[in-house]
Amino acid sequence: MAAEHHFILDLTTVLGASALGGYTSKRLGQPILLGYLVSGLVVGPFGFKLLSDTAQIKALAEIGVAFLLFALGVEFSLTELKRVKDIALKGSLLQIGLTIGLVALLATGVGWVENFTQGIFLGAILSLSSTAVVLKSLTERGETNTLHGQVMLAILIAQDLALGLMLAILPALNEPANLTGALIAAVLKGLLFLVAAFAAGRWLVPPLIKTVANTESSELFLLTTIALCLGVALVTAALGLSVEMGAFVAGLMMSEIDYADQALAKILPLRDTFASLFFASIGMLIDPVVLANNWHTIFSLVIVVMLGKAIVILPIVLKFGYSFKTAMTVSLGLNQIGEFSFVLALVALEEQFIDREQYLLLLGITAITLVLTPFFLKWSPVLADRVAELPLLEAYLRQFRNVKSLSIPDTINNHVVVAGYGRVGQVLVNILHDRGHKILVIENSEAAIQRLRMNQIPYIFGDGDSELVLEKAHLEKAKALAIALPDPASTRLLLKRALAIAPHLDVVARCHYNNEIDLLSHLGAREVVQPEFEAALEMGSHLLITLGETKVSIESVMRLIRENRYLSVRMEELKRS
Repeated sequence: MAAEHHFILDLTTVLGASALGGYTSKRLGQPILLGYLVSGLVVGPFGFKLLSDTAQIKALAEIGVAFLLFALGVEFSLTELKRVKDIALKGSLLQIGLTIGLVALLATGVGWVENFTQGIFLGAILSLSSTAVVLKSLTERGETNTLHGQVMLAILIAQDLALGLMLAILPALNEPANLTGALIAAVLKGLLFLVAAFAAGRWLVPPLIKTVANTESSELFLLTTIALCLGVALVTAALGLSVEMGAFVAGLMMSEIDYADQALAKILPLRDTFASLFFASIGMLIDPVVLANNWHTIFSLVIVVMLGKAIVILPIVLKFGYSFKTAMTVSLGLNQIGEFSFVLALVALEEQFIDREQYLLLLGITAITLVLTPFFLKWSPVLADRVAELPLLEAYLRQFRNVKSLSIPDTINNHVVVAGYGRVGQVLVNILHDRGHKILVIENSEAAIQRLRMNQIPYIFGDGDSELVLEKAHLEKAKALAIALPDPASTRLLLKRALAIAPHLDVVARCHYNNEIDLLSHLGAREVVQPEFEAALEMGSHLLITLGETKVSIESVMRLIRENRYLSVRMEELKRS
């Protein structure tokens, strides 16, 4: 078979296995990302060896990382970046420094490395977290614009920038005389790139994109967007900085111009396709034999690494004024070892800072932490709530439940509190606002808060299920509460806490699954709305009018269905009866 046909076969094998793995994970209720990782293990060199050239697949996988960060840059506006700049710069520097120092001391103390210099290199490897895996997990969960999502991404972006410095400085540890020169060169390269990127984003990219857009050619627009993304990423790679950093900056260049949404729409299908290759390529690095032969050591080190990084990150996030729940979610979301730690580990092996056995162990530990990340992100908010309710910690943690931004009139009363300003919440707020009713919105997305500021609608910036946030919302003076949150667990927690503050409050809640209808009703919601059922009822009303039935009879039928909590039209209930 010709070489190009081998490559096509390899590409088809990886994409097909990723599709099957992703489908299986989805059916099992697990993150799709997990399916991609497992599929890479199955078809890779340590699995069934179905690929003839994994290097080419890994080269394509880098494009997936670039597209992931480019899309993030387009969505991650400069305004949002400024809001988290303190923790991005100071917090990440503190996190990296503490991680390197603690790992160096611990590794030297227990004899895992021969000297403190090797310990520093090892600490640098462990200090990085995975931008690609965390971003993919947040995107799947729709949490990139939440407060914890913004903080995580800010820290990750700063880590990616630090990677360039590490690649320049760490090899020079073998030659201390060159250390100062390497540091100065790395800083100058970073500053040169950022200045050039700012200039290009202001004076070069907007007219270029506008010229291409004026051709009204979808193909040319897509090609220009891809060239911009990969071109800037290659520039950063040539400068010794990370590919991720370049792609993110390219996205930021696009985010401030009118064609950002069009660019994002064009790049998303390519992003998801190539990203699946990237995650599969990580799975290819997992050697089951090494894991089996060293499972005691690897299992212990995975616990030490993930627990240790979480313990380092948690107080740092708290120090910058974020709530305990946000800090817990961030610490458990960033406690893995990053995919670009593979690059540092390879450099460490070449420079003889670590031996071959340590290198293979690091690969196994890193891969396992990446596999566990989606689960930590899923359960961290629940765990944070459980920890915050412990009798011994509740009083102490209350000081970390502050609200970061607040815009509430002191005399607010007889208002409607709307928790969540997504698609459902926005429509609801518009209806109430147009009718002149007083509204207070609870939201934790900076992008949504900006729209509320522009429309001069009172808001609280924070988590809707936070006790302190609900206390600030003056529920005891409110007429009603509408819950339009995207997370079922937060919806239930918010409902219980709101009624604990104001037991007679009229609450209407949006539910996500049929089995929540009765649960939310029993918890005290006066009205539970299932969006799919409501859409069907409106369509049914239209059809019944077309078929000649009177509006009075139709309204009676629809009212009865709602009063019975959709019981007569729930398909699963009908099947049981």
